[in-house]
Amino acid sequence: MRDLSRVKKDRPGGIVLLSGGIDSAVTLYLAKKYGYHLTALIFDYHQRHYREIESAKRIARLNKIPYEVVKVTLEWAPSSLTRKDKKVPFDRNLRDKKVPSTYVPGRNIIFLSYAVSFAESIGADAIFIGAHVHDYSDYPDCRGEFLNSFEFAVNKGIQKKGLRIIAPLLDKGKKDIIKLGLSLGVPFEETWSCYLGGKEPCLRCDSCRFRLEAFRRLNMTDPLLRGKGRGGDQSRSKMKDEKRNIKNTPRQS
Repeated sequence: MRDLSRVKKDRPGGIVLLSGGIDSAVTLYLAKKYGYHLTALIFDYHQRHYREIESAKRIARLNKIPYEVVKVTLEWAPSSLTRKDKKVPFDRNLRDKKVPSTYVPGRNIIFLSYAVSFAESIGADAIFIGAHVHDYSDYPDCRGEFLNSFEFAVNKGIQKKGLRIIAPLLDKGKKDIIKLGLSLGVPFEETWSCYLGGKEPCLRCDSCRFRLEAFRRLNMTDPLLRGKGRGGDQSRSKMKDEKRNIKNTPRQS
């Protein structure tokens, strides 16, 4: 279920999967706007971009939302996000429909399963996830078909029925997500997107490039780059190339 207009404001609570990136932060602020009392689940799966965990914690604290950090081991995953012997792809053709090496098999299935157990345990009846069009073009466990099927299956296997999986950004591209976040007061300077997790964004991984292009299309400088000399000529030159490579995936039916 993805339509927040159908969500009742008197629900006791919700769980938000909070990664520390743009999408989960906007999802948190949107769920908060609709009256949910939220608890955040933050996952430490030994990801290369560990820095996102600290961003998630800061965002939760700014909103005075309790959070749990769940540690899981996905050492078997052949992903460039979890294995140091695999390189994160740079300057990839973002219209390529091939699943990239940053895909972590079953990640959202695992995260949502934890969230289901947590939600039933504390009496929450909604789980929020920030999946969106750029995600489901590449990652199979971000697609609406999967999320709807997962919600159906979960409610066959839990004691308290009616748990909802809500992905309010599913039909939005990055530009529209940022625009929505600006209207909600999301502190994008506290978010982190780069897959490398260094001191500054690499500007070359898929996540950086989608983020840079979205801010550019809004005639804005990414707040992570302000005053650091990295939002100027280098990123503007790069964005000329990105315009030819980035294209929203058609909406899922």
